[in-house]
Parts: sequence; C-alpha cells; structure tokens
Amino acid sequence: MTTSRPPTNRPIFGTTSGTVDTPAWVRDAIFYQIFPDRFARSDALIKPAGVEPWDSDPTTYGYKGGDLVGVLEKLDYLVDLGVTALYLNPIFQSASNHRYHTHDYMTIDPLLGGDGAFDALLDGCKARDIRVVLDGVFNHASRGFFYFNDVLENGAASPWVDWFYISEYPVNAYDHNLPPGYTAWVGLHALPKLNTDNPQMREYIMQVAEHWTRKGIDGWRLDVPDEITTPGFWEEFRRRVRAINPEAYICAEIWEACPQWLGGEHFDASMNYPFTSAALAFTGRHRIDRALQETRAYNPWPGIDGTTYADKIERLLGLYDWNVETAQLNLLDSHDTARALTLANGDLRTLELATLLLFSYPGAPSVYYGDEIGLDGGLPDQWARKAFPWAEDRWNHDLRRHVQRLIALRRELPALRAGTYQTLAASEGSYAMRRDAGGMSVVVALNTSDEADELELSLDALGEERFRVGEPITVADATFSLPPRSAALWVRSDA
Repeated sequence: MTTSRPPTNRPIFGTTSGTVDTPAWVRDAIFYQIFPDRFARSDALIKPAGVEPWDSDPTTYGYKGGDLVGVLEKLDYLVDLGVTALYLNPIFQSASNHRYHTHDYMTIDPLLGGDGAFDALLDGCKARDIRVVLDGVFNHASRGFFYFNDVLENGAASPWVDWFYISEYPVNAYDHNLPPGYTAWVGLHALPKLNTDNPQMREYIMQVAEHWTRKGIDGWRLDVPDEITTPGFWEEFRRRVRAINPEAYICAEIWEACPQWLGGEHFDASMNYPFTSAALAFTGRHRIDRALQETRAYNPWPGIDGTTYADKIERLLGLYDWNVETAQLNLLDSHDTARALTLANGDLRTLELATLLLFSYPGAPSVYYGDEIGLDGGLPDQWARKAFPWAEDRWNHDLRRHVQRLIALRRELPALRAGTYQTLAASEGSYAMRRDAGGMSVVVALNTSDEADELELSLDALGEERFRVGEPITVADATFSLPPRSAALWVRSDA
C-alpha cells in the first residue's frame, strides 16, 4: 500500500471566464454517437433484398439497413438514457455503409429513408430538446460524386477537372494495382481529394454547409479538417455557418492536441482523443490490448499510473481557453477505434472507471452507440460497428444503469459541467480531483490498480457519497483508503 501526500501548487483550471466564442449549450450536452447503418432499422421502410440480417456478423462492405426512421423510433430510449445531443456519422447519399464516400452532399441517402426521414428525425429531436450534429466530409468525395464521375466519363474534356487534383488521363479509379492518377485521401482510389483552392469547389462546400444549417441542424463534426490547407477556408466556413446559427457547434476530428486550430477562428473544439488515451491507459493499465490501437492515431497503451494521469490531464487542460475546454467532445471510443470494452480485453471495471472520468471531466461527454449496454468490437473497423442488439436479454443492464446514473449526475450537478477543476492528489495507484461551482463541490477519487491504496487530501469537508464503483472507500482524518479497482464521487453544497 502506498500513501500520497497532498500536492502543492496544483493549478486550478477554470477560475476565470474564457474569451473564445464557443456555443454555451455544448458544455451541458450529453452526446450519443450513432453509426446510422447499425443503430436501428425501422420496419416502416422497405429495404432492398441485399441487406444483411441485422444480427449477423458485420462485414466490410455489407449493409444492415439501419435508417433515420429507426433512430426516430428509438429517441425515447435515448431520452430515458439521458441523451441531449446526437452526433450522426455521415448520412448523405453514398455507396458505402459508413457513407464517408459521398455521392451527393445535398441528398439524404435513400437507404436511410431519404430527405423525408431526416426531416422527421429533426422534428422529433427538436420536440425532445435533442441537438443534432452532422458529419461533414469535405476533404474528399467519392468516385460516384457527380463532378468526379464526369471526369471519369470525359477525361480532360470535363468542365470539372479543376475541382480535383488530376495528374494524368485517363484517371484510374478502379485498378488498385496502379496509381489512381489523381490525389486521393491516403492513396485510396475511392476517395478523390477535393481541390478547395478552386473558388467554385470552395463555394459548393460552403453552400452545402449553409443548406443543412438552415435546415435546423446544431453543428458539424468535420472529418480530417486539418488536411484542408486552403488559406481562409475554415475561417469562411465558420463565418457563414455562424451567420445562420450563431450557436452552431463546429468540432474537428483532429486526434492530437491542436491549440493552433482552437483559438476562435476555426473550430470550437476537437474530438478529445488525448483525454481518451489518458483515461483508458489509467483505468485499463496492463489490460489494454496493444494490437487494437497500433494502427490508430491515439495511444492508450501502455498503461499509466495516477501521477502520470494527473500530469497528462493538467497539460491538456492548460492548452486551451476555458470556453474551448468546456466545449471539447470527450469520448472513450468511436467508429474509428476498437470499443473501449474490447480494448481492455473485456474488463468491465475498466469501462466503469473510465466512464466516471468521462462524465466528471470538463467538456461534453459522448457515448458511442451500444457502449452503454456492453456492445463489444475490435478491429478491423467493421467489428466496432456491429448492429445494436435490441433484444434486451443481450444487454448488460447493470452497465446501462451505471451510465444512466452518471448522466443524471452530470445533468444535476452544475459543478460537473462548468466547475473549476483541480487535481487533489495522485499516486502510483490512485487519483483524486475536485470541481467547484456556485457553492457546490464535487470530489472524485479512484484507485485503478490491483492493490489497495491511500491518498491524503486537504479537504475542509467532503460531502455525501453519491456514486460508487466497487468496494466502499473509507475516509478518516483526511486519509482516503481505496480498495483495488474502486472509485467514488462525493457532493457538498454550501448553497
């Protein structure tokens, strides 16, 4: 057993208001990420014969037939969970189950139910005060994108050749043994890169963003936006989207720390994979499967101790304006990673502890569909994109209640959404922090090691235990005795 002395000069983050303009609603949001082909399939829509059985193993190219009517029909499930915002993976017309190969940016994919299904979903969400954020894939399109298809048909005579980076004719879109003859995202023939230096191409994307923002969406998650290097592109995107909806959320898929992009001119926030890495490394430790993260741009392996976690979190919190910190999209996994449960070799306690960190950290927590009921899935990607099992006998109900209770606490306690953040103590095994706002104090302590541990904390008063993972943590004379793999959350209100 080790004992940690109270730290000295630990910084307190969030003591002053931020100056960067980010949407205030985001810090209060509970996001739920939906991969539309795999979340819910409505019986109200007739599907093509080639759709795979819902409960069969996922395949690289096959469709399960999930749709937006199915999402609409499950909104009450999400409300019961406590969700207040949806992040939808791409929904525009495409010839891929993930729909990152866009054919038509102005049309909702017919397999998802088309434009009518989206309108109905948007209305259903607004009726339940659920925000909707769409996935914007503007760095590259697809071979089926009309303007690129014209290049395939007409070669150098196409009027749209300058919308892409063509190096030779005829272009080679399908023989993967030969170069494509055009710039493609990570060399994939299926994904021709868009030439955003071309004013017409640039204007097309701006009009796409304006169209769906006028429709009533609440923001954009932008796919690989740092790969669009046209000067002024994202500044213009921000101005034009915000002119329609001043509270629109603009979140970048950038996997590393990116203060150069989050200063108020480009994006409000990023997908916070540096937090993901630290949280899973600390809670999973030696359980993290190295092979499941080696090809990804985050690094939850190898495991870290509580002191290292504290250092990583403090460096991360010191990178950004506080308004940006409270707008970050925090997550444990996504469609681009192995699921956290599988990454931790099926260890449920890792997911429980990491979820506590997720919901007590500054920024907006995001739950990847199915994580709350124990859906597993590793790599290749299709395994992390399984169909949601709607038969409740296949759910881990205890885990769902765990997530549901944390969501309820997050929504109930202002300190967890907007409070200051300070590390209280850290050791090889354990970590404790405190969040304060408006006379309310929330303390979270957890021991992620396999041995009992002690932390000495300087606290004037602790408050009531409101949440626990594992065996009880005992407190005597400012010493916290933490059983192995345990955690707790306490709330004190002076108001």
